[in-house]
Amino acid sequence: MTIKIIVPEMGESVIEATVHQWLKKEGDFVEAGEALVELETDKVNLEVGAAASGALAKINVQDGQDVKVGDVLGLINEDVKQPVSSTVQSATSAVQPAPDNHSTPKENQETPQTQLVTPVASRLAREQNVDLAKVRGTGPEGRVTKSDVEQFVQEQTVVERETPRPIIQPALTTDVEFNSRREERQRMSRRRRTIAQRLLEASQSTAMLTTFNEVNMNAVMELRHRRNETFQAHYGLKLGITSFFVKASISALKAFPRLNAEIQGDEILLKHYYDIGVAVGAEEGLVVPVIRDAERLSFAEIEHQIKDFAAKTNEGKLSVEDLRGGTFTITNGGVFGSLLSTPILSLPQVGILGLHKIEDRPVAEQGQVAIRPMMYVALSYDHRIVDGREAVQFLVHVKELIEDPERLLLEG
Repeated sequence: MTIKIIVPEMGESVIEATVHQWLKKEGDFVEAGEALVELETDKVNLEVGAAASGALAKINVQDGQDVKVGDVLGLINEDVKQPVSSTVQSATSAVQPAPDNHSTPKENQETPQTQLVTPVASRLAREQNVDLAKVRGTGPEGRVTKSDVEQFVQEQTVVERETPRPIIQPALTTDVEFNSRREERQRMSRRRRTIAQRLLEASQSTAMLTTFNEVNMNAVMELRHRRNETFQAHYGLKLGITSFFVKASISALKAFPRLNAEIQGDEILLKHYYDIGVAVGAEEGLVVPVIRDAERLSFAEIEHQIKDFAAKTNEGKLSVEDLRGGTFTITNGGVFGSLLSTPILSLPQVGILGLHKIEDRPVAEQGQVAIRPMMYVALSYDHRIVDGREAVQFLVHVKELIEDPERLLLEG
C-alpha cells in the first residue's frame, strides 16, 4: 500500500513553506514517525515524519521548492518490511573501503548526519562546498552554526593564500586575473522573503511615524548592581534590563490603550491583555517570540522566558506557538551597538519600542554637569489611530518609570 507524505498544518496564518532539505533519499527504509524532510516556514523550521514504516518510494518536491498545506511531498511504499535485504548488505560491504588505522581522530570523522547542525549552517555548507565533518561547532551541545561555517571558510582561504604556488612567468599573466570581479547569487530563504514582504507592507500600508526620547539608566543600573547577586542566587539567572522595559511598556499601554490595538477595516480592536513580543536576532533574520499575559508575570518570570527564547533561537527550536500573535513589540538594537534607529511596525500591531546602546554622556542635573549612562529610545506608531500627543506621552511614561524603577514595583 502506498502512503502519501502530506504537508501538514503549520500553525496560525502559515499556509506555505519551502522544502529545506530531505533527510532521506528515495529507496531508504523509514520507520513510522521518523523525520523525512525539513520544511522552512516564515517563522520556524519543522520536520515532517513518516506516517507509516516502509520504503521512501518517491520524492515529488525537491529541495528549494515551495509547497502549500496539503501538497504531496512524496510516497512511502508500506509493503516493504525489511530495512535492507541481505543482498544489498553484502554488496555494500563489498564496495566499502577498509578502515584506515592512520586516519584522523574519531571526533573529526563525525559525519554531518550525526552532527548537530543549524539549517542555515547546513545550507551555507552546501553552497560553499564545505565538509561539515571538518567544522567544529561552537553552539549549544556542539551545534555547528552559520558563524562556524563562515569561520571555517575564512580560515581555509587564509591557508590557501599562504600556501606557496608555482611562479608564473609574466608573459602568461592575463588581464582577467587583475580585472575579474567576483559575484555570488544566493536564493533568499523563505523566512528572509517573508521578512522583506512584511516590512514592505508595513511601510506601504501604515502611516508610520517615530518619536524619540532619551532615558537616564542610572537608577536601573544601580538597582541591578545592588540586587543582581541576590536575584541570581534566588532565580538562577541575571537581572537584565529588558524586563524593566516590558513592565514599563505594559504600564504605558494601560495608560494609552490605542498603542495596544489593531485596525480591522473601519474599526479599532482594543486589546486588554498584553502579549509582548521581544525581538531576538537569529541567523536567518529577526524573530519575535511572544511573552503571553506579560502583565501577570514577575521580573524573574519575564527574564526566564527571554532566556528560554534566546536558547531556542540559537538551537533552532522555536515553535510556531512561540511566535504567534503579539500585541506590542520591544526590540533592542543596542545589543549590536546601535545608538539610534527607527524600528518598523510588526503588522497588525500599531506600536513598537526600540531600545539602543547605553552610553555614558554628560547631562545637566540641578545646574551641574554629570556623566550618566544614557539610552536613546524610539517609539514607532501607526498615526492612523495613534496621535502624536499619545505617542510622545507614552514614551515619556516609559522614561519616567525607568528613571524611577521603584514606581514599577509600586504599580505591580
